[in-house]
Amino acid sequence: MDPVIIVGAGPVGLALSLALAAQDVPSVVLDEGAGKEEPRPARTVVLRADMAAFVERLGCATLRDEGVRWVGWRAMRRRQQTRHVRLDLGLGTGDGDGPDDGSAGAPAAPLHVTQHALARGLRDAIARQDLITLVPGSRVDTVEQDAHGVSAHTRGPDGTWWRGSHLVGCDGARSTVRKLLGIRFPGRTAVERHAVAALRTELPWAGEALLHRQPPWRSAGDEVSARPLPDGVWRIDWLLPPRGELVTPDALVTRIRDTLAGWCEGVTPAYDLIDTGVHTVHHRLARRWRVDRVFLAGDAAHLLGAVGTQNLDEGLRDVDNLAWKVAHAWHHRDASPVLLDSYQSERRAAVAGLLRAADQALPVLRGGRGLRTMLPGGGRSHDVLLTDGHLGRGPLGALPAYPHSPLAPEPSEGRIPVGTPDGGPVEDVRVTAPDGTTVRLRDRLGLGRLLVLLVAPGTGVWDRRHWVSAGVMPRLAEAVDALPAPAELLVTEAYPGAPAHAVLLVRPDGHLAAAFAGVRPEELRAAADAVRGGAPEADPETAEAEAGGPGAGAEEPAGTAARTADVN
Repeated sequence: MDPVIIVGAGPVGLALSLALAAQDVPSVVLDEGAGKEEPRPARTVVLRADMAAFVERLGCATLRDEGVRWVGWRAMRRRQQTRHVRLDLGLGTGDGDGPDDGSAGAPAAPLHVTQHALARGLRDAIARQDLITLVPGSRVDTVEQDAHGVSAHTRGPDGTWWRGSHLVGCDGARSTVRKLLGIRFPGRTAVERHAVAALRTELPWAGEALLHRQPPWRSAGDEVSARPLPDGVWRIDWLLPPRGELVTPDALVTRIRDTLAGWCEGVTPAYDLIDTGVHTVHHRLARRWRVDRVFLAGDAAHLLGAVGTQNLDEGLRDVDNLAWKVAHAWHHRDASPVLLDSYQSERRAAVAGLLRAADQALPVLRGGRGLRTMLPGGGRSHDVLLTDGHLGRGPLGALPAYPHSPLAPEPSEGRIPVGTPDGGPVEDVRVTAPDGTTVRLRDRLGLGRLLVLLVAPGTGVWDRRHWVSAGVMPRLAEAVDALPAPAELLVTEAYPGAPAHAVLLVRPDGHLAAAFAGVRPEELRAAADAVRGGAPEADPETAEAEAGGPGAGAEEPAGTAARTADVN
């Protein structure tokens, strides 16, 4: 069968190719560039803990080697500290709603890394893969599709047609794929502008990020932030006025010196300026994310980034959501169209919610309008609202949930509530895998399988050989084997809000599909069927071939990297 065509070789496109390869799906990545990233220390990304773990599962080693997890978050206003949040470095077992003192429930620490290091780590992982073909210097100018696949043409002296089962446009804000599909990309331009500097120095808050509003020195503007990177490097951002102030080199140096002195008791410490830039934030959302066999992801589908929202983090969530669905359709040609439709239903709604929250918050935070009328819980301070956005909490930063997904199972008698709402991301509890090893639940994600999790107190005490064939386990194992989609049975000592012998059905991307009171084979099967999009539609040609009619026995073209050179 033909590979999946991925247009664009930024972090989103590279991650998608690896996520598909983890599920035995080949891909061709058409890279318009030369095949490498230019080092830009001032161009960095912030990943929430779950997305950092997702990227590490794909084989990207640079996050651990060249990224930093913040140990804390500080908020200041004028000369006063208004907020200090200690962060959980354990990849986020807390829900982020606990007190800001480092106790249980502390927010998970985000990971900060330069974008070129992230891309290099993904490329290194791809180099170890046989299922991924990277093609540099390939600019797409035509996309055509039919009932059986997609064809893409790349320009050049030897113009090439590529054939794929599906195509995903990960080709950035100026996406050629989006334009070829005629999809509108409405939104707002230059929502925020920041002057940016990457420099090596010593600040009083080692390992902690800082947001300083209304600093008392003149050149800083209304807001400045500092976020640590490895080796004593910091990224510092100054919010610029909305009227397009020109950032000259002399003006930037003045900002740097005044800001460092303001944070270091009036004395500018020694510093090494490494890189500078101006970061402009746009807010846009594509009208459609799917047209038949073609999808949009990452910057091609959405742009956001104001008040703590993270566009690349959301792009990786697109990958996590889409990869298992395309992989299922690739392996099962009769997959239900509801499964692929759910990508747009789930992800577009989630990003639209973030954009709506940011657009509501901006007049409050930048223009002084009443907070209470703009957002739920509006009596909270501006600093709390910004902190939540940067740390992945509240309306500006909470992890996405898909309670109204077309893949949501119907209510049934045995369903029970647990600590995770239906459609929400599951907690990263410790589980016992089929081979008897104890791992984190996240370690079992991303392989295209459903996860069935049994809550069985005491299993950590007894040897596995004693309980694997006792109690409800044999009946549950039989029910899992009978599910209409591949699934893995896991066991945990406890899960938040779940009683003993509860059974949780988890999607391949780590979102809770349903929880049941005990082993209920029929309800579990119905829920698993819903997660795969319901009963697949019959393929007329397949049915005709099986009946021995016209076309029976015809072979599909081979597809690890199908291409033909233009005759002209």
